[in-house]
Amino acid sequence: MQRIVAATYLGIPLVLLVVVALIAVTGPVAAWVGCVVPLAMLAIGFVLRRRHRYQPRWWLGVAGLFGGLTGLMVTLFPLAVGVWWPAILALPGLILGIIGGLALARAADRALLVPFVPELAGTPYELVFRLRGIPLAAVLVGADSVTVQSHPVPRADHQFRTYPLTAITGTYEFSLSGSERLKFPIAVTHAVASQGPAVILQANGEDWVLPTNQAGTLIDVLTERRGG
Repeated sequence: MQRIVAATYLGIPLVLLVVVALIAVTGPVAAWVGCVVPLAMLAIGFVLRRRHRYQPRWWLGVAGLFGGLTGLMVTLFPLAVGVWWPAILALPGLILGIIGGLALARAADRALLVPFVPELAGTPYELVFRLRGIPLAAVLVGADSVTVQSHPVPRADHQFRTYPLTAITGTYEFSLSGSERLKFPIAVTHAVASQGPAVILQANGEDWVLPTNQAGTLIDVLTERRGG
């Protein structure tokens, strides 16, 4: 799984650097300036990988950004050597780059959580569980707390709620029919009712209904980190 993270943070910039170098070698000396972008991405990726290696919540954003920049530059940089036609593919290149980067991040998430092993709860990973039907929302399980947030980078108190693991009084798995109207103690937008597994999380007198396809895994992680 860390190999996939390395491929995201370091591999994408390295691939872009090779492509830019191959293009620059066919043009004027000034074209080599284009290598500054992938080199900067590589330096940033090296620093961020050390910070984010145990924080999967950041993997998706970095992967999408790096993938998008790569797709955009691969199609636009040929202009520096007088080749114009790839520029018409700039938008598809951007989209495909983002999709490819996100696919890498999703693969790292799956490698971390599927299948779940109890030993994972004893690691420093901050585990992320996406909420089905609520595109930006997620549950973050840290070493001693659990956070439910409606935005990847919450900016206000109404966008997230954090509880110490000691405040959790119950976790129960059940199935949603898809006809329920879910209510959350935080502000949630663009929620779409969906059929499938879910978790009832009780903490500090509040009841959460969390639709997630990894309901059993979420409960197992919470149980292990709460000490059984």
